[in-house]
Amino acid sequence: MRSGAFEIATEVASVAAAPARVAERAEALLSPIRRVVPFEAARVYLLDMERRAEHSLFFEGYDEKVRSYLDSPHHLDDIELLGLHRSGPPMRLRDLSVPREEIRSWAEYLTPAGFREGIGVRLTTSDGRYIGIMAVYTDTAAHPTDGARHLLGSLSTTMADALDPLRSISAAGRLVRDAGAGVLLARDGRTQALPGLSDHAILARGSRLLDVARRQLDGMAHAAFLCPYDADGEDRHLRVTVLACPDLPPAHVIAAVVVAPAGDLGRLTRRELEVLGLVVEGCSNRRIASAFQLTERTVATHLEHILAKLDAPTRTLAAVYALRRGLYIPRSLHRAAPHRNERAR
Repeated sequence: MRSGAFEIATEVASVAAAPARVAERAEALLSPIRRVVPFEAARVYLLDMERRAEHSLFFEGYDEKVRSYLDSPHHLDDIELLGLHRSGPPMRLRDLSVPREEIRSWAEYLTPAGFREGIGVRLTTSDGRYIGIMAVYTDTAAHPTDGARHLLGSLSTTMADALDPLRSISAAGRLVRDAGAGVLLARDGRTQALPGLSDHAILARGSRLLDVARRQLDGMAHAAFLCPYDADGEDRHLRVTVLACPDLPPAHVIAAVVVAPAGDLGRLTRRELEVLGLVVEGCSNRRIASAFQLTERTVATHLEHILAKLDAPTRTLAAVYALRRGLYIPRSLHRAAPHRNERAR
């Protein structure tokens, strides 16, 4: 049995490491699990109890009536009743403190469909985030055994990491060149750590940077821009990369925001980077001049320098180049006032 358990654990780890979609890994995980529990039906799903939402990754073996109920909001009531909406060991029907007759999913759907036992494996990632459940059901009370329950418990973290919807976005964040810090941004402005990266003061909840990051996405998969960061009195910049999160629970997490050193700015000054930001927005010279309290002649001079430094023949191409490289400062991160030597021009 020990050698068999080792083989199953090895196969589960192999599936977890595979570069596949979350739903594909969910289906692949059930192959070794079937050797632990000879199940008749299975469901793997993600939970977002904050929004009372669940997202099925894989279904197998249910008739339409059972499947419809398990995919309904009413099933969440069963999950809360049984305490399966938080971390803990795998639970079989016979391990529950609530009688079968008082669990609607069992009393009205699973038992009439011929199921006699089952087990819910609560999925908690290696960094402590509860993400959902893997549930399998049998037509005999003999399974799952005590040994199967123990083995599934020992594999639950590996399976959770395999099914973590934030796994791909975290990996992408760490691949950002010279990534130094990062956070996951929630819809309500809250942040949480991005696995594998440290935090940064500029990414604190309520910062202007995070508000700009949310608006920069605007339906896109990713965005990049520069943020002024005057650390230790020096005029510096950080490069900000924003990556949209997959449309999976937890639905409140909308993006990963990663900061890194600015790198090569093509000899562009901060003001030129700010002017580029308004060019990217499609502003005319008059609007740019108004925004910075400058003359149009001064703005035209800035644009001449920008085009020369970017080797761009037109302002349109300069904007395209700036967008591709994230080589501009968005309007909301601009300085409040112009330099004295700019006013004098």
